Amino acid sequence: MKKNITFGIVLLCFSSLFSNISFANNNQATELINATLNNFHLAAAQANLVNYFAQLTDNAVFLGTDASERWSKAEFKDYVAPMFSKGHGWRYKSIERHISLSKNSNTAFFDELLNNENYGLCRGSGILYKTAQGWKIAQYNLSVPLPNAIAKNLIEQIKSHQLLSSQQKNDPHKLVKTKAHKTLAKKKNGE
Repeated sequence: MKKNITFGIVLLCFSSLFSNISFANNNQATELINATLNNFHLAAAQANLVNYFAQLTDNAVFLGTDASERWSKAEFKDYVAPMFSKGHGWRYKSIERHISLSKNSNTAFFDELLNNENYGLCRGSGILYKTAQGWKIAQYNLSVPLPNAIAKNLIEQIKSHQLLSSQQKNDPHKLVKTKAHKTLAKKKNGE
């Protein structure tokens, strides 16, 4: 009986020790992930092309606020380079960030609320991988949260914009039928 109690206490101590090590590793990973994301935003604010793209994996994808903005790392670099070369970057300040680690602690998922002078409140989300060079962003998705109170009106505006854009491109497959479309059609017909 005494051996069982002693074994139980030893087992409990080891279990607690490994649990604390895992917790410490997760805290360290979270700090390193925060540093990667902070460096990403800092490099953008400083228009530092080298440091900005050093935070990304080789096969990274950047998703912008426009539905057409899905860039590979190389495509995004081509887009960003002319602006950064003139010293024009952008400043997104993280005001809240959540990070979740995979079970093996080699993949992280994050979302963050950001403040930007031009766009106001934004959201960034994505995935980071632990690499031999440290944590790297594999996907970054920048979006503008839509307040529910104005969602219907804004969605109608977006649909109208999509409709006009598709008409300008003369692509009938992209036409989106909306209330705004019907209103425009009535106005054209003098109704």
